Amino acid sequence: MPGHPDSGLAPYAAFVSASRGRAHAEPAHPYRGEFQRDRDRIIHCTAFRRLVYKTQVFVNHEGDLYRTRLTHSLEVAQIARTVARELCINIELAEAICLAHDLGHTPFGHAGQDSLNKCMRAYGGFEHNLQSLRVVDELEDRYAEFPGLNLCYETREGILKHCSRRNARQLGVLGKRILAGEQPGLEAQLADLADGIAYNNHDVDDGLRAGLITVDELCSVTLFRDEYERAGKTHAHASDRTRVSGTIRAMINRIVTDLLQTTRDNLKVAMPESIEAVRSQRKPLLTFSPEIQSLHQELKHFLNERLYRHPRVAAMTEQADTVVTGLFHIYFEDTGQLPPEHRVRADESESESGDRGRARAVADYVAGMTDRYALSEYQRLIDPELDF
Repeated sequence: MPGHPDSGLAPYAAFVSASRGRAHAEPAHPYRGEFQRDRDRIIHCTAFRRLVYKTQVFVNHEGDLYRTRLTHSLEVAQIARTVARELCINIELAEAICLAHDLGHTPFGHAGQDSLNKCMRAYGGFEHNLQSLRVVDELEDRYAEFPGLNLCYETREGILKHCSRRNARQLGVLGKRILAGEQPGLEAQLADLADGIAYNNHDVDDGLRAGLITVDELCSVTLFRDEYERAGKTHAHASDRTRVSGTIRAMINRIVTDLLQTTRDNLKVAMPESIEAVRSQRKPLLTFSPEIQSLHQELKHFLNERLYRHPRVAAMTEQADTVVTGLFHIYFEDTGQLPPEHRVRADESESESGDRGRARAVADYVAGMTDRYALSEYQRLIDPELDF
């Protein structure tokens, strides 16, 4: 019926009416569908707001033009909305997953995640996908009726994406798909690929702005070179900045167009009649063509070698490790250094699970920090002279 959240969806989409529901039952809202409610809860949660001060590649205070986890999440959601609309899958679910996918990320990007994982090695490790799920399931404190945000199964499935089999065994119903080797729904598959499209192409933009990579170096990458040369012929008198911006837009357009066409071809062959049929596939249905997958991987490899391992980024990574490791150990050794509510959580967790529980509570606190708050806490507690 008109206005119903399932209206206009393909049979293989995630239907609100067929959702596996929430862990804690709630009455339906009179005019918002369940996946829309999930998206709204994510946008209003504390962890989402913190993303504005969490780095993507560069430390937050290095410049106002660089991506943060918040702007990245918005860009991922924009790509996913476009693809979801064209495939007639659930736009609101895809958007909710995209907006939540980085909620568990530590300060200082992947450098902070790697450091916290090392600190937690003896206590179960740290995976940012699992932490994002932990944020929405337990750590957000906004409702009297239940912990977390009480999101729908399908949203939580997309946030998790993947995890180790060891951790999947502890996730109940949500972990069964991973243990069985099944796929998530198309909306979750889309969020995963939109994430890669966004960060690959936008890290090119940030890397150029920062002067860590050059156009000449990027022209060794087929995808960039093709679109950069085309932009030069089409807009011969454009400024360098405009030509680069046009190149990045064209790269994204080429990749997304290929994703749509390849996925449509896959769906014609598989003919899934429900989201359960999508889940039962041996391989994802939402994919790139082999050609674009190869070009996409070439770009990713270039960024890994030339940008993420650049000496300036490496220096930031080393200092991030110092800050995250130092904070974890000082809080773990003395929970009295934590704010009252987190100290109570750490002490309660220790009573229930010993050192493992205390370590997890400390990791929750450190992971939730923004870049600048982590640095200020390190300066306050350990070394006032440290600066990025």
